[in-house]
Amino acid sequence: MATSAYQIEGAVQEGGRGVSVWDTFSHAPGRTRGGATGDVTCDHFHRWPEDVALLRELGVGAYRFSVAWPRVQPGGRGRANPAGVAFYDRLMDELLGVGVQPWVTLHHWDLPQELEDAGGWLSRDTAYRFEEYAFLVGERLADRAAAFMTLNAPSVVMLRGYAHGTHAPGWTLGLGAFPAAHHQLLGHGLAARALREAGARQVGIANTYAPAWPATDRDADVQAAALMDALHNHLFTDPLLRAAYPAPVLDLLREHAPQVLEVVRSGDLDVIAAPLDVLGVNDAPPDRVRADPRRPFGATLNAVPEDEATRAGSLTRTLLDLKGRYGDTCPPLVVTGRGCGLPDTPDADGRVWDAARIRSLEAHIEATRMAVQKGAPVSGYLAWTLMDNFQWADGFDQRFGLVHVDFGTQVRTRKDSFDWYQAWLREQA
Repeated sequence: MATSAYQIEGAVQEGGRGVSVWDTFSHAPGRTRGGATGDVTCDHFHRWPEDVALLRELGVGAYRFSVAWPRVQPGGRGRANPAGVAFYDRLMDELLGVGVQPWVTLHHWDLPQELEDAGGWLSRDTAYRFEEYAFLVGERLADRAAAFMTLNAPSVVMLRGYAHGTHAPGWTLGLGAFPAAHHQLLGHGLAARALREAGARQVGIANTYAPAWPATDRDADVQAAALMDALHNHLFTDPLLRAAYPAPVLDLLREHAPQVLEVVRSGDLDVIAAPLDVLGVNDAPPDRVRADPRRPFGATLNAVPEDEATRAGSLTRTLLDLKGRYGDTCPPLVVTGRGCGLPDTPDADGRVWDAARIRSLEAHIEATRMAVQKGAPVSGYLAWTLMDNFQWADGFDQRFGLVHVDFGTQVRTRKDSFDWYQAWLREQA
C-alpha cells in the first residue's frame, strides 16, 4: 500500500514545516481543479494512528509513504527540524508495532519553495541539497526502514512541472526542462550514496512507465511513439542501468536545444548509475501516439482506456520490457503505483460500491503474476492508494483510495475494494 505526504498530511503550517512548491502552486488561481489545495486534505498529520490502524486491519505487509522535505528541512538546507523528524519517527515505530514494513520515499514532488526560488531542479545545487537531506533522513530512519525510494516519478516532475506547466512549479520550458531530468537523476545517485552511508538496507527509485503505442503503422507515428517511449520511460531508466541517456532523446536535444546538454558533466552518469536494490514501477495507462509537428515534441497523445490497456496486458508488457531491455542489470522490480480513479460516494447506508476498482486491482495483480511467470524479476506489489486524497492538479474530484474520506468531517469509510483486498491478502498468507 502507498501514499504520499502532500496528498494526505495537511497541517502545512504546523510543526515547523516550510512552504513547498505545491503549496505555492495550488494557491495560485486556476492551477488546480476547484482551487483545491493540500492544506488539510486527509489531515493525516493528526490522524495517523487511525490510518495505521486501517493498514493493520487491511493486513498489508508493507506501506510506502513519503517524507515531506519541507517538514524535515523547512528551507531545503541546514539542520533537520526536530519536530518534523519526530513525526516520522512515531509513524515508523507504530508501523513496525503492527507488523507493517516502512518503505520510505524521500521526494514525492514537494520540493521546498526556497530551493525552487534558487532554481529548483533546474539548478545543480538542488541535487547536492537533496544529498544532504537524504543523509539527515537516513540517519534517523535507516535503522527501521525496509527500503528507501529516493524519488517518485521524476519524469512527471520534469514533464508536467517544468516542460508543460500543469504541475508545480508550473514552468513551460519544453525541451529546456531537460536539466530538471538530469539534476533529479544526479540527486538520486548522490542520495543513494548518502543513504547507504547512513545504514540503509535497500535503496531504489520509483519511476513511472507509460507505454507509447503508435496510433497507426505509418512510419511517422511509429517514430513519434518511439520518441515518446524514450522521453517517458528510457530517459529516467537508461542512465540508472546503462549509465547513458537514450539516443532518441540525445538526438532531439542536439538538434533543437543543444545548450541544455551542457548540464551533464564528466562523472555524473557514474554517480547516477550507482547499483539499485529495487526499481519501483508506477504503471501509467498507455498513450496512443500520432505524429503532429504542431504539437510539443512532435506528437499528439491520447490515453488508451483502462479496459483496453488491461486486455492488452499493458502492465505485464511493461514489466517484461524492463527485463528484456536491461537484462542482468535489471534489479528486482516492485509495482509501486497502479490506481483506479472513480467518483466514489457512499450510498444511503454508508456503503461505497466500487466494483470497477476491484476489477482493476484484480486485473493488475493478475498482470503482475503473469509477468513473474514469464520471467520478470518482480518481488512485490504496493497498491495505490490507502485513502482518497488531494489528487494534484485534479483536486478532489477523482478518488483513488480503498478508504473513502469525507474531506469535511474526515470520516473514513472502508470501500468494497478494501474488503476485497483484505480477503485477497488473507488468502495469500
